[in-house]
Parts: sequence; structure tokens; C-alpha cells
Amino acid sequence: MSDPTSQPNSQKDWNALAERVARHVDNYLNGLEAVARGDGGVHTVPLLLLEVSQVILAGAQLGASADVILPDNWEPEVGPDPDLDAIRQGLSERLDALDDYVEVFDPYKDTEPTSYRLSDDLVDVASDLVHGLRHYQQERPLEALWWWQYSYFNHWGNHAGAALRALHAFVADARLNVATEAATTA
Repeated sequence: MSDPTSQPNSQKDWNALAERVARHVDNYLNGLEAVARGDGGVHTVPLLLLEVSQVILAGAQLGASADVILPDNWEPEVGPDPDLDAIRQGLSERLDALDDYVEVFDPYKDTEPTSYRLSDDLVDVASDLVHGLRHYQQERPLEALWWWQYSYFNHWGNHAGAALRALHAFVADARLNVATEAATTA
């Protein structure tokens, strides 16, 4: 396996990065769909934590890479993006009481917490990722990388990070409260 932080020097290197990111994206999309259908059961939140963590790894690889520059400085059309509202609704139903949370979106610019919904954040990430995946599936890996990198910095990276913090807080609180209760009763 190549070093995920190495800078692409050739088309072959860019293609390898695109393939790695596409696998993460595909896994994220499949995992999100499964959880939205209810396949996660009692493990819904830990599974979402895992899915978001893994796609953030792909984002970190994009962030650590050199800027992807399209030769003609334009993005070819891929057609309309798929409707992800069924996934959003399924996630909203599965997440129920923990769907709403607050976040300081940009810790360097924002001073007030803003309300967010996990189901919205997770699907916003999916929407950006699926758009790039469509480029990749049409055998345009450089366009896919450009889109994933651009939208990582501009949109989905923030939403994935916020969702990760919310999911982590929920899982950590559940685990630490159980440990505290067990120690108290012992």
C-alpha cells in the first residue's frame, strides 16, 4: 500500500488516490443507506461514528495532497445528482432524539453555537461525495478528485467534522456514564 500522505507526482499516482477515495466514498454511501434502512439496530450510532471517521480519513488524504487542478479549469457535467431524501428521512427516524445538536461551526470565526441536524449533515456529506463518485464512475478520476477536494474544503469536511464530534460525544457519554455507574455501584 502506498503512503496516503505522499504527493501525487504522476497520473498513475492521482489515479491511485482517486481509487482509494472512491472506495471510502462507496463504503460511506453503502453504510449510510444500510443505517437509514434500520440495519444498524442498537449499533446505529457507533456504526455512523465508524462510517464518518473512515470518510474523514479520505478527506484528510485530499487535504494533505497538492491542489487538484483541472487541465481546462472546468468541471464536465455529470447530470442531476440522485435524490437522497429517503436516506435523510431514514436517518432522522433512526437518530430520533439525538438528531438535533449545536456546534460552533468555525472555531476561528463563529462565536455563537448554531443548531444542526445529524441526518442533514450526514446526507450533505453524501451528496457531495456521490457527485464526485459519478465523475469517477465515468472514468474521470481527476475530475472526481478535484470535486472531492474542493467540496471537502468548502462544504463536506465541515459537516463531517461536526457530525463526528456529535456522534463521538454521544458514544463517549454513553460509555463513560456506564463506567461511572458501574464504579459507583461497586
